[in-house]
Amino acid sequence: MNTRKIGAEKEEIACGFLTGKGVTIRERNFRCRQGEIDIIGYDGEYLVFVEVKYRKDTAKGSALEAVDIRKQQRICKVSDYYRMIHHCSFDTPIRYDVIAIDGEEIQWIKNAFEYCNRKVW
Repeated sequence: MNTRKIGAEKEEIACGFLTGKGVTIRERNFRCRQGEIDIIGYDGEYLVFVEVKYRKDTAKGSALEAVDIRKQQRICKVSDYYRMIHHCSFDTPIRYDVIAIDGEEIQWIKNAFEYCNRKVW
């Protein structure tokens, strides 16, 4: 099975997991010039941007470790664009979450990182 197909399968699992926890999914695989966000939805009043990461084992580190500062910055840039084109109010609370899937274990890290949109040299 190729990595794209595995990724789509794990994103489907993540959507089912989040929906089961009460998250309303608004969009999946939102893409723009700046990058992509796997899942966008609402958890209560929060507009949530979710990165899904999968590792079959920990040989290359955990799934959570794969969401490094550069990935976080890219997600924040894409979220800025998403909020602009959807005319989201500046008062709309936002959150950046990660669904980390290590093997068969699913972990939902709410507020996994803060907004960051500065360059790292």
